[in-house]
Amino acid sequence: MALKPERLASLSPERRQAIMKRSMEDVSAIFADMRAVCVDISKRGDAVTLEHYKKLKTNISPADLVVTRAEIDAAYKTVPAKVVEKLHFAAENIRKFHLAQREREMWSIEIAPGILAGRVVRPMDSVGCYIPGRRAAYPSSVLMTVIPAKAAGVGRIVACTPPDDGMVATDVSLVAADVAGVDQMFKMGGPWAVGSMAYGTATVPKVNKIVGPGNRYVTAAKMAVFGEVDIDSPAGPSEILILADDSANPRWLAIDYLSQIEHDPDAAAVLITPSAKLAKAVCAEVTKALDEVPRREIIMQALTNNSAVLVAESMAAAIEFTNDYAAEHLEVVTEDPISLLPRIQHAGSIFLGPYAPVPAGDYASGTNHVLPTGQCAKMFSGLSIDDFIKKPTFQYLTRDGLEYLRDAVVTLAEAEGLPVHAQTIKERFAGPKARK
Repeated sequence: MALKPERLASLSPERRQAIMKRSMEDVSAIFADMRAVCVDISKRGDAVTLEHYKKLKTNISPADLVVTRAEIDAAYKTVPAKVVEKLHFAAENIRKFHLAQREREMWSIEIAPGILAGRVVRPMDSVGCYIPGRRAAYPSSVLMTVIPAKAAGVGRIVACTPPDDGMVATDVSLVAADVAGVDQMFKMGGPWAVGSMAYGTATVPKVNKIVGPGNRYVTAAKMAVFGEVDIDSPAGPSEILILADDSANPRWLAIDYLSQIEHDPDAAAVLITPSAKLAKAVCAEVTKALDEVPRREIIMQALTNNSAVLVAESMAAAIEFTNDYAAEHLEVVTEDPISLLPRIQHAGSIFLGPYAPVPAGDYASGTNHVLPTGQCAKMFSGLSIDDFIKKPTFQYLTRDGLEYLRDAVVTLAEAEGLPVHAQTIKERFAGPKARK
């Protein structure tokens, strides 16, 4: 396959829409089935999960669902020491970045004399982290979900990961969960994990929120339990958009372009540039690199399905497209990338300059890699401390302060047909003057 540049201004409406839509996750066909599993768990608890996992262990019991300390200790003996070392290294950077997001615990202002209003910050009591397993083990995702929750001060962090034959969990995921500081870990995946964390069972405690990446079955299950618990943003296949000019190295861009579509046949890669020369050079480098990459079959499907190299009429047009695309990962590789940052409105995570490829953030720079996909960056942010805290407001009023509001509250309550609301105010001024 020879990748060829396309002119942005010449794209048909259908072609532009296909690029924009990429593989936005559609779970409508499986939603009812995933919801049914979760509802069943809400009624029958662990029995539903045990029935499912009999295929992995015939004499399965609730104890087989629980990760023990002995299993974690055994995992440390199988995971290479250098991997453990670098998990600690990455964890420290991720912890440092997310601790910096913490807000002051309380603030208040005087709205008027006698009216003090403010807000406090409180962490959630419990959070559930979904950890992919079996065919795909991503220890980095363990760090990215657990560490922000720890930094926020969440009281109990539960993790679930799919087991393999014999109800054995992936060793590197167990180690990563221990490094990150998980309190309890369970061997279950898909809607069984999601439903168990959402509703609670005899084995798995109920949580307030479920976060973490997973396949479309996990996404559908999370959407099905939303309301019973909070969830992070729905996430689909990985995607990258590269905004570049003539200062960029075509070979580097080609490898960056391919890096995100080695994940999945439904992943997406787009390069947009005002330079036809750069676009042509990157296409040539991508074609050359295809002979070198080990996951060529996956990459070829992603190139065909959801990828493009686009030439814009100007940098302004390229930035306009960039904001409309709202990429999960955005690389800005231009002569002065920081000067363009104020013009970027929508992206999950932004990588500035030639020495900031996406994998730096995927693993170890400290920023979070659990990010919105499929244009959801227009309304969602990447995972952060904000996902694990609540911000209740408070107010303290003196008699004079309430008197200042008296007429407005009574008038509006009565206008809405809620006379008892109004009466709460009137009662306080009907008798002797209250102490201020």
